[in-house]
Amino acid sequence: MTNPNLTHLDETGAAHMVDVSDKPVSERTAIAEGTVKMQPATLAILRSGDARKGDVIGTARIAGIMAAKKTHQLVPLCHPIGLTKVAVDIETDDALPGLRVRATTRVAERTGVEMEALTAVAVACLTIYDMAKAIDRGMIIGGVRLLEKSGGRSGPWRADP
Repeated sequence: MTNPNLTHLDETGAAHMVDVSDKPVSERTAIAEGTVKMQPATLAILRSGDARKGDVIGTARIAGIMAAKKTHQLVPLCHPIGLTKVAVDIETDDALPGLRVRATTRVAERTGVEMEALTAVAVACLTIYDMAKAIDRGMIIGGVRLLEKSGGRSGPWRADP
């Protein structure tokens, strides 16, 4: 017998896309975050915009937005959804030191938008690494997690601080 909480598995344990056709459409929002830790000198270069590959932060923001729109093509069993908002904010954080990436996604749909927010964050972090690896191969991508979600049958949820 399969775990009834694992909705992507059928009675036999086979993976399948969940049928959401009977669920009502509702406004749904998700916020995710992640970090890229780096050497202070690397952060200074990215902050100044002097990286040889160009605007790392701006490019990572666009990459995150594009990734959110392609989540259903990247993550098996995710539904294609009509996103109404994707925002990727990237801030410098001297305490890391590094960059803190946050994505907000919104949709009016029958299924959630958490995977799109998480995908946006992950790909933005990967883009930062890719564009700055010539300066600092020791960067660490971490802390990719859902911060909060709203909408749908399960209602609001917020991560512990």
